[in-house]
Amino acid sequence: MAFDDLSEPLASVVAITVTPFDADGAIDEKNYAAIVDRMVEGGVSVVTPNGNTSEFYTLSAAETERALQITVDVAGGRAAIVAGVGHDLGTAVAAARFADRAGANGIMIHQPVHPYVSLDGWVDYHRTIASAVPELSVILYVRNPRIGGAQIASLVDDCPNVVGVKYAVPDPVRFASVARDAGLDRVTWVAGLAELSAPGYFAVGATGFTSGLANVAPELSVQFFRCLQAGEFGAAMEIWDFVRGFEELRALNESANNVSVVKEALAQLGLCRRDVRPPASLLSEADRSAVGVLLNSWGLL
Repeated sequence: MAFDDLSEPLASVVAITVTPFDADGAIDEKNYAAIVDRMVEGGVSVVTPNGNTSEFYTLSAAETERALQITVDVAGGRAAIVAGVGHDLGTAVAAARFADRAGANGIMIHQPVHPYVSLDGWVDYHRTIASAVPELSVILYVRNPRIGGAQIASLVDDCPNVVGVKYAVPDPVRFASVARDAGLDRVTWVAGLAELSAPGYFAVGATGFTSGLANVAPELSVQFFRCLQAGEFGAAMEIWDFVRGFEELRALNESANNVSVVKEALAQLGLCRRDVRPPASLLSEADRSAVGVLLNSWGLL
């Protein structure tokens, strides 16, 4: 292939990193590097800096570049690196080109944040970014249920480096239809709503899933994936039930505390500060206690 093809590596745990901050609010580079290293040592084979769990929309361009460079320096050669890119078209293209120069293997294009998204415009947005980095694999991040198989197939036709779809619409029936309309075997389909939804999406065609839990307990996420990959759904559901409380805390109130729960867990493990940037906020004392109970039940405290 003319590009770094991630079709096969994406059929795995695709870990989305947190971005830890220091007491002054800057990226805590030392602890960030340690968290990435711990992920990879725990068996994670695809690492995505600058995703939503990374607080992407609160990071400056310089911060996203630094986070990516640290990730490449720590995990490059040991795991595939997929950089999140997005915002306006010019910013996304510039970030994609930086990812290429920095040594990433691919990019994940965030769902466009715009009040008026046409289907043709969605295709044009992604086509422009993918065409700017023909050397990299491109993963589409689909959160809009209006995006269908026809739009994804059109992009794959035009851009052979589009190799994966992170599907994050909470509807496995819609996912099954979209994947088959686009071509189930044309790209790698990644369940984009983490461990809670992964079994349902695997049952109808996904072969990988994204994970924020992998920041905290990478071995658990990897074990869960191996059960799903082997079709051992009974064993997978035992792990699902084991991590369910943690993931449900993240999903409460339209996922308002999605990142805060992960960072709270890391803080209790002594791996980074719990700080998040607005519009996220710190957990209540009750929720902090609930995180501690879960970590203790997992044998991590």
